[in-house]
Amino acid sequence: MPTAVDSMSIWGLIEEASVLVQIVMLILVAASLASWFVIVQRSRLMASARRSLQRFEEQFRAEGSLDRLFNQTCGQTSAAEQVFRSGFSEYQQLSQHASTESTAVMEGAQRAMTVAIAREEKRLEKNLPFLATVGSVSPYIGLFGTVWGIMNSFIGLSQVQQATLAAVAPGIAEALIATAIGLFAAIPAVIAYNRFAAGSEDLIASYYTVADELATLLHRRLHTPGQR
Repeated sequence: MPTAVDSMSIWGLIEEASVLVQIVMLILVAASLASWFVIVQRSRLMASARRSLQRFEEQFRAEGSLDRLFNQTCGQTSAAEQVFRSGFSEYQQLSQHASTESTAVMEGAQRAMTVAIAREEKRLEKNLPFLATVGSVSPYIGLFGTVWGIMNSFIGLSQVQQATLAAVAPGIAEALIATAIGLFAAIPAVIAYNRFAAGSEDLIASYYTVADELATLLHRRLHTPGQR
């Protein structure tokens, strides 16, 4: 003959859980949904940044004139193009003044590109601390709900004359659901955080490579008139 434990579903266990455990579960579900929203948003952003970087690198190396490339990238908003336009625009403004030393021209262009890269780095790393927080805190929140549920189960067990597994099992099961939800929220957040952090570092390194290549060409142009 089936017992109440056999016929009880996961949803039924959640409904029978204490108010505090239900609040813990609700917090974890909300954190999981928010983290998945961030994961999808960051995935699209990273994919778009990689595509635009690859497209610009091909254009940058194929174009024979920096002036034409500057005009072609007018109105473009991708990070690589913004780095290029910031550096080249600063170079043009400073090099127009004959009194400006070549060292000052190059330093100004490099600073402009560094600022553009720092701005993009901030954009790429936006919301990553939230994923890190969800990944590190969710298991402990779930564990708190589990401890509270098990504590209530043993308190209830002490109030009955005959202690049986059927009496304590539902309470323990509903408590363990909180831990499961906490892990469900934490694991994707940790994986996504590591992936996005590594991807962000790779993109930033590529932007610095673009900046260094442009600085080399500008230095050559500054000291060898007629170059690109």
